[in-house]
Order: sequence, then C-alpha cells, then structure tokens
Amino acid sequence: MPLKRHPQLAACPPIVPVAALVMALAIPAAAETAPREVDALFDTVTERAETLAGRSHQAGTAELPEALRGIDYDTYRQIRFRPEAALWGDEGLFSVQLFHTGFLFESPVRLHTVEDGKVTALDFDAARFRYDDAAAELPERDLTGAGHAGFRLHFPLNRAGYHDEFAVFLGASYFRLVGRGQGYGLSARGLAIDTALPGGEEFPAFREFWLIRPSPDATHMTVLALLDSPSLAGAYRFDIAPGRDIQVEVTARLFARRDVERLGVAPLTSMFAHGDTTPRAVDDHRPAVHDSDGLMAYTGRGEWIWRPLTNPRSLRVSSLLDHDPRGFGLAQRERDFDRYLDLEARYDRRPSQWVEPLTPWGPGRVQLVEIPAPDETHDNIVAYWVSDTPLRAGDSRELHYRTHTFNVEPAAAAPARVIRTRQGWGGVPGDPSSPPPSRRHFMVDFAGGELEGLSPDQPVEAELSTNRGEIHHLQARPLPDGRGWRASFRLDPEGQQSTDMRLQLRLHDKLISETWNHVWYPDEQR
Repeated sequence: MPLKRHPQLAACPPIVPVAALVMALAIPAAAETAPREVDALFDTVTERAETLAGRSHQAGTAELPEALRGIDYDTYRQIRFRPEAALWGDEGLFSVQLFHTGFLFESPVRLHTVEDGKVTALDFDAARFRYDDAAAELPERDLTGAGHAGFRLHFPLNRAGYHDEFAVFLGASYFRLVGRGQGYGLSARGLAIDTALPGGEEFPAFREFWLIRPSPDATHMTVLALLDSPSLAGAYRFDIAPGRDIQVEVTARLFARRDVERLGVAPLTSMFAHGDTTPRAVDDHRPAVHDSDGLMAYTGRGEWIWRPLTNPRSLRVSSLLDHDPRGFGLAQRERDFDRYLDLEARYDRRPSQWVEPLTPWGPGRVQLVEIPAPDETHDNIVAYWVSDTPLRAGDSRELHYRTHTFNVEPAAAAPARVIRTRQGWGGVPGDPSSPPPSRRHFMVDFAGGELEGLSPDQPVEAELSTNRGEIHHLQARPLPDGRGWRASFRLDPEGQQSTDMRLQLRLHDKLISETWNHVWYPDEQR
C-alpha cells in the first residue's frame, strides 16, 4: 500500500500499553472459532470498553525504541514486511501482513490472533521484516518494544494465485479499502470527534485488535477492535467480505466518558486539490487532482443529492439535514484517465465509498467539512453523520452500518446523475454593458437514467432554488451526440454572502435527476 500522508495522524496522542486493563480472553477450544464464540468474544471486548470508559483517560508517554524515534518517511518506506512471513499465508484464502512502527506511527497497537477458539497475543518479531537501504542499520540496534503499527489483509482478489492487499488498518481509527482493479484513495475511520470545532479535533484510536482466523475456504473475515479516546471508549466488530467491491459490516458499541460536542459517525476522509469546481487558475499540468469529486447522499425521503467538492480558501462546514438516511458516501465519478493525466497517482482508479445504515439513525445531518489544502498530500475532505441526539457522559450507543467501495455509483443508483460542474464569469465577451465580476455562470451536465437515448426535442426543464441571490437565464439543453443534458444559469450573489443552490431536471411532471446541491462563496473567485 502506498503510504499517504495524513496530517491528522501526526496529532494523534501516544497510546499507553493497556496490560493493566487486560482481562482473561479465553474462549472454549473448538475445531474452528464458531460464530457464537466470536459473539462471546465481542461481548468481552465490549465489557473491556465499558470498563475503560469508567476510568480516567490516560494519554500516556509511551515511547518507541530510540532507534525508531524520528525516522523520516523515506526510511520508514524501506521497512517492508516479508510476504513469506504472512499469517495463514499457505492455509486459506486470507492472509495477514503487519506494519512496523515509526514515522507517524509512534504508538504500538496490541494484536491477537483467534484460532481454534484460543486467543494468542501476536508479539513483535523483527525477523518478519526486511530493512533495506536507509533502514538497513535498524536490526543492529535495540528494537525492544517496537511493536506493530497495524496490519493489512490479503485475498486472491484479482488473480486466483496471488493474495492482493484489500484492507489496511493503520493509524488512529483509520482503515482503507480497495476493490478489484482499484488503487488506494480515500479512508474510512471508526469515529470523528469535534471535527472543525474551535477546540480542535479529537482522534480516537484503535488500541487493540483481535484477528479471527477464517476457515480455509471462507470468503469473509471478522476483526474485533478496542477503541479509546479522551471522550469515550468503544468495541468494534468488522465483518469483511472482499470482492469486486469490499463490503464491511460494522457494529460499534460506544461508552462516553464525557459529553461529546460533535460525534461524527461512519466518517470518510478524502482529498480534493483541484478540479471542475476550482474557479481560479492552477499551475499544474494535470487538469484535475482529487481522490473524490463529490458527496452523495440518499435521503430518508428517497431523494438523491450530489454536492461537488471544492478546495476552499477558508474552512467550510455544511450540512444536509435528514431523518433516517438511506446512505451517503464520497465518490470519484470521473474515471477517465484523460481527466487527470497522472501516470503515477492514477486518480482515475481511486475507489468511491458508500455508508448504509442497517438500523434507523433518526434525525440528524450528513456533515461535509472542506479544509484549505496547498497540495494533494493533505487529506482535506471529511464527511460523516451527526445525530440530533447528543452523546452525554455515561451514555452508551450502538451503531450498525455497512460500508463498501464502488466505482461510479453504488448498487441502488440514482436517476440521471451529475457528471460535470463548471462555472466562470457570467458576462458575454464583447458585450459593451458587461455585468459585474461577481456574476457567475454555472453549467451542470447530467447523464444516465431517463436521459439515456432521450430525443433532443423532449421538454426537459431545469428547476433551481436558492436561499439568496438573483438567478438569470435558467435553461436546459441537450448535449451533442446524446451524451446527456446541460442545465445552465447565471447567479448574482448578495454581496459577500454565500448562496446555497439546489438544481434538478424534470420531464413533464416527473423528476428525472438527482439534486445538484452546491454552495457558492463569492470570496472563492478572488
């Protein structure tokens, strides 16, 4: 897995060893670890989390061996796990490889395997790793206490005879998934706490994992985890099924130490440097650079919403209010290499990811955070669900949802979808009575659904609503060669106030498109 820099991880506090809190985790021996025994182990991890939440949080001062302190990115990349040392490598469809500590990953996590009904601690062994080039001297130094930073899961995803990496758990509560033919891009997280609030974000971390060994012919695998942070502790269960798209069913049981101001559920973290929505020139040979280009939401009312992403000049936080949402996700819709022209990053292969509640979530909002970023090495996009019911000290909460990768659309796709958002100055070249520079001309292209093969003479209409500003020249026109329809309009903002816009296409009395939802900030054009 190519390591991507997460500035958030550098801020994650070190985690102290929790040996003093470890309870006996023995379950009865059996030929295989049966589902009921996994359930019993998850109940035990839940009891651990509840006990942990009843104690004061310990940020700790655990330190890595001196040899690993301060190693840089290039040195860390030269520490490689030996594939021949993979857990269960020759005995089934799944295998596990481990990550070394160092660089951003300064806090070892405790790993356990669960085989034949027995829990066994997975101790650090330098012989499992290869130390090349800049890291070559590390094995000669004392690595006692180095531990593991995380792990990655492998499965014959693309070819029958090769175990491909398809899931990574590494750093804080981050995990990343990659489906068939995809490359790593956005990340998921266990939780996001107080994101974009003035007091600073809190980064919960997985302290401990239990890897349940699958049977040799199993096509899914279970991982349990213990999460801890200053505000809460939690027990997590991940039931993972690799395939064309990676499916992960998540059960989380949370116990609050203190009031949580903003609890972000099922967060997705991505990157948008520049693309169609960028209103100013970018000195880059690549026309677009992003891991995701839009936020998708499927509301409890059955409305599909598409909100294009931006790289703003200042922090932007926006919300889509909802009740019992059917799903949300961050998508990389544009999958043509010519849109990026990047042979190394291959942004055209980055996965999209969807979150689907499996129990009702009630009233709340999908919140989108867009953070200014100077370049593509910074993850600057976060999306998550926030319930209207606050989590207070002493409360507990169980979450149950599914998350999965996809390419262009999730399985239950929207009607006609947005394929392109463009905007620029709203004047007409050569017009002697030019409008002010603040006037914007928006063009939103739709394709698919009932637009597929639709005759150009059909009366498709654009409907647009805004919270402020004046709209001119709203129209819908077919694109050439049956490639969809374009809705266009001009906006005169109200001074420097933002304008929230919602645009849809109708044919006769029927809504035939998803809702394009975009917020324009006048300061973005400067």
